[in-house]
Amino acid sequence: MDFMELDGLSLTLIALGVLAVLVLFAGAKVVPQGYNFTVERFGRYIRTLKPGLNLIIPFVDSIGRKMNMMEQVVDVPHQEVITRDNATVTVNGVNFYQILDAAAAAYEVAQLELAVQNLTMTNIRTVMGSMDLDQLLSNRDEINHRLLKVVDAAVQPWGLKITRIEIKDIDPPKDLVESMGRQMKAEREKRALILEAEGKRQASILQAEGQKQSQVLEAEGRREAAFRDAEARERSAEAEAKATQVVSDAIASGNVQAINYFVANNYIKALESLAKSPNQKVLMLPVEAASVIGAIGGIAEIANETFGAEKPATRPASGRPPSTT
Repeated sequence: MDFMELDGLSLTLIALGVLAVLVLFAGAKVVPQGYNFTVERFGRYIRTLKPGLNLIIPFVDSIGRKMNMMEQVVDVPHQEVITRDNATVTVNGVNFYQILDAAAAAYEVAQLELAVQNLTMTNIRTVMGSMDLDQLLSNRDEINHRLLKVVDAAVQPWGLKITRIEIKDIDPPKDLVESMGRQMKAEREKRALILEAEGKRQASILQAEGQKQSQVLEAEGRREAAFRDAEARERSAEAEAKATQVVSDAIASGNVQAINYFVANNYIKALESLAKSPNQKVLMLPVEAASVIGAIGGIAEIANETFGAEKPATRPASGRPPSTT
């Protein structure tokens, strides 16, 4: 009888032990990294479990929603957008978002991913529809920035953060693409003609500047040459005046040899000029030979007095040399 009672007590203890283990396992919850679990008590949200080992009241509390807290991406499908200048384009994109508040994301909106997708599509039509086609094709960064600002403000009550929105493709109609190609070609040809005309204008200006500078330098050269010529003539005239003054002083002092030297020197220079004339073929000299000989004799006397030579013999005055033809 005691053996049977002992067996019943043991069974009870074993059953209680098993029940305790089951309760412990039911109350222990392991949350993986990157996730948050919501806890509901009788269907009402009470708290959020963070990554790691967590304990709840078994059979009273239960796990409500398992929310992914990592950054996620939602594809925005192709859709047609009518621009402000009535051009129809097809666009698509991607939306990156992250859950910051698991409870708000779980209980403030149903079908979170679908809601984010539709909200992004709606705002794409709003933002891009307020722009011209040229702005649409050239200001993609501005479009992304405006979309990010608008959509992020709209999802804040859901506990979300929109990290970025990117427009992937903007596809205008085929005929519009061809028209844009022709317009671009015409614009490039126009720019080429403008650049060519500008180049010719610059070349003409530089050429005119070069000619002007050349003329200025040439004029400065002529002015400098004229100044040098005038200076040379002035110095020559000063030398001539000085020589004449010396001869005048010699004449005033009664020096006959100086007079003979002056006359003979000028006479010989005159003959040399006549002989060097390019149009002169025959030279007529109706000159008294005795005068020339006398002048030369005067020069000889000056030389003898200067260098101490003997006085040359007196030449006969009656000789008359024949005229040179």
